[in-house]
Order: sequence, then C-alpha cells, then structure tokens
Amino acid sequence: MRKTDTTTVGLPCPCKQVKDSSVKRGYFQKSLVLVSRLPFVRLFQALLGLIAPEYFDRLAPCLEAVCSEIDQWPAPTPGQTLKLPVMGVVLQVRIPSRVDKPEYSPPEQCSHESLLPTPVVLASVHELDLFRCFQPVLTHVQTLWELMLLGEPLLVLAPSPAMASDLVLALISCLQPLKFCCDYRPYFTIHDSEFKEFTTRTQAPPNVVLGVTNPFFIKTLQHWPHILRVGEPKMSGDLPKQVKLKKPSRLKTLDTKPGLYTAYSAHLHRDKALLKRLLKGLQKKRPWDTQTASLRRHLLELTHSFIIPLEHYMASLMPLKKSITPWKTPPQIRPFRQDDFLRSLEHAGPQLTCILKGDWLGLYRRFFKSPHFDGWYRQRHREMAHKLEALHLEAICEAQNIETWMKDKSEVEVVDLVLKLREKLVQAQGHQLPVKEATLQRAQLYIETAIGSLPKDLQAVLCPP
Repeated sequence: MRKTDTTTVGLPCPCKQVKDSSVKRGYFQKSLVLVSRLPFVRLFQALLGLIAPEYFDRLAPCLEAVCSEIDQWPAPTPGQTLKLPVMGVVLQVRIPSRVDKPEYSPPEQCSHESLLPTPVVLASVHELDLFRCFQPVLTHVQTLWELMLLGEPLLVLAPSPAMASDLVLALISCLQPLKFCCDYRPYFTIHDSEFKEFTTRTQAPPNVVLGVTNPFFIKTLQHWPHILRVGEPKMSGDLPKQVKLKKPSRLKTLDTKPGLYTAYSAHLHRDKALLKRLLKGLQKKRPWDTQTASLRRHLLELTHSFIIPLEHYMASLMPLKKSITPWKTPPQIRPFRQDDFLRSLEHAGPQLTCILKGDWLGLYRRFFKSPHFDGWYRQRHREMAHKLEALHLEAICEAQNIETWMKDKSEVEVVDLVLKLREKLVQAQGHQLPVKEATLQRAQLYIETAIGSLPKDLQAVLCPP
C-alpha cells in the first residue's frame, strides 16, 4: 500500500505467481489493487482477501460481479453500522464519526434473523491490529512514539509489502488524536517518482516514514538517522522476539540484522508495566483484539498527557468574552510564547496525568521544531479565530437596536458593517463558524435593515438585481 496523495490510497493484495517459461523472468505474476479516497484500510484488506482468490481464477467476470455488488452499498455515513454483502459474505462495519471517543470499542453484533449468512463483524474499518503490527518492537514502542511525535525521518525495512505497510500505518496511527502532519509511504520502491528526492545526500532527509522491502535501501539511505529492520515474526518463549536497539555505526550494507538503528535517546523512561501486561496477556492467551486495545489505550493516554498542557496554554491565549464588543474589531489571539509555556509545566505539566518520568521539557523543545507542532498550532489557531468571529457576530446580534447605532454613523461605516456581516454569514454557512441558526437569522435582518437605510444608488450596488 502507498499513500499517493492526501485523498487517495491504494491497497495491493498478495500477488499470484506461477511458473511460465514463455515469460522472460520465468514467472507469470498478477496482483489486484484497490484504490479509494477513503482510509478504511482494515475493511479493504478484508475485501481484497475475499476477492483476490476468486479473481485469479475467474478474472474479469468476478470483478464485474463484485463491482455490481459494491455499487449497491449504502453511502458511508459517519456513526452508522452497515452490512455490506459481497461474494456470498456480509461484512458488518461501523463508520467512524468525529464525535467518537478515540478508544477501542468493538461494534455490537447486529440482529440478523432474516440475513444469511451470519455477518462477519470487523472491529474497525480503519484501525489496524496494533499488537500484531508492533510484535517485534514492543520493547521500543515509546521510542518509536517519540520519533513519530517529533516527525523524524524513519526507514522501515520488512520482509513483505504487507508487513512494511502495516507497520508504517500502525506507526502513524499511534499519535491519535494528534493529527499526523508529515509525509509517509507505506510501501515505497525504487520505481517511485520521489526516489531521487528521498535518497539524495545533498540535503537533510525529509520528514517522511518509508516502508520498503528491498535491502538496497539500507545502502542508499544509510545516512538517514533512524532505520528499523524487522524480520519474520518469531516467538522467544512467551514473547515475540524483539529487535534490539543498535547504533547506526553497526549498520551493514545488505547484510543488516533486525534492529532499530538510531543514535536517538528517548526522553521518557520506558513503561515496564505495559510490557508486563502484554506478556501476561500472551501467557493467558488473551485475544489479540484485547491486547491491541491495551496497547492503543496506553498510546492514547500518553499522547493525551503530552497534548493537554498545550491545549490548556493555548486556551489561555483566547481573549475574554467580555472584551468582545459589538461595533469594534474583535481583539487578537495572543501569541504562543514557548518560554511561557515551558514555565507553566511546573504546575500544569504532563506529570498531572502521566506516571512516566523523564525529560518532558526536552521533548517539548524538540516538538516545537517538528511539523506536528506547526500543524497542531495552525489548526487550533484557526479554530480559535473562528470562535472569536462567532462570538463577535453574537455580540453584534445581541446588541441594542441597530437603528440606534446607525443614527450617527456615516454611509461608509454602515456599508463596512454590511460587508463584514455578509462575510461572517458566508463563513457560518460554510460551517466554519460555530453559531446558532437564530443568530444567523438576526444577522440577515441587520443586513437588510442597514441596506434599507442607505441611498438608492448604494442599495443598488449592495443588492444588484
């Protein structure tokens, strides 16, 4: 799988390979690729697992039948549970919603009294099985979490495209609910158009996570600061065999053993209790979905503990509601001062919600230089600016009679008010401003009243036929 742009992803299934002497390379190969704008990775993996074997046997007729069935599927409405029939199987899925709490909650089995066969319930349409993906790196999950948080370049070398892409997707998902703002390629090859850009040594490695299978990349990207090589999953006693932390100087061309090759020292101490819980779960043969839930909850709480102080400080930069007056430009959001924020951590830092010790200040300082801080800050600043505009619109609409205000105002000031109210209405109707419908109706009434007070020529300009 590879990320092709911000809206489209492709998912390849394992290809079919058959000996064929008539082909130059000695083998005939065929694969099936699903392309979609929706990031429903787990659903599409299950779908390809159903389609591929039949497609390789029946070819085009199979795809025609499948496409006809998929064409009848309902639109993926957020929050709804859907039953999707395909090839004699019914997949039951729940479409995620923005109001969902970011924690593991398997979907309930729907009633299927009149439905045959029994639906196959998918725990999630988009979340991968984290425990399965992180099997060989469980002891380094927090270090990898920090590398993702800081937007560090990371090369992931795995034995197969499926393993490489799953591990990359699992890595970028471990920052939830923080949005991943860097680039990533779940499956990257030497044929990709960015190959030269990513392998050049004339500039620093880009902020990207690459999943590859070709050992050639070990040599080509030897200058990258972090390289993770994993092998086929193997058990060492009750725990999957873990890769070791190794210095980049031990990196060997083509003959590199599995390991996390990096000079990075984690800022936070390792959570030994997490590893014990996962090991105990293996010993008691707990379902992997339960193990994944435990691991995902740990990462979620870790990210929350890191983000909450930033959110609290950012909220303190918002002007007070009482400082917003109807007929003046709303006050500006105060600037984010990193030193002020770091000083605030002494009394309102992550230690209030997280038991992990370590150099939190150092981690925040490095985070300020990452694309994720820039992405988080821009999004929060935009949301606060919209909230400020909404409060200003409410203040105008809740003020005393607009006719009283217009008595001593010039035509220029009245026209300026009309234009500003119209701009706010356009933003609100585009769902960018959190305002009530009653406020919008009153704003429209104010616009009409203000225009009605102007000379006919200006009315014609503001309300053309």
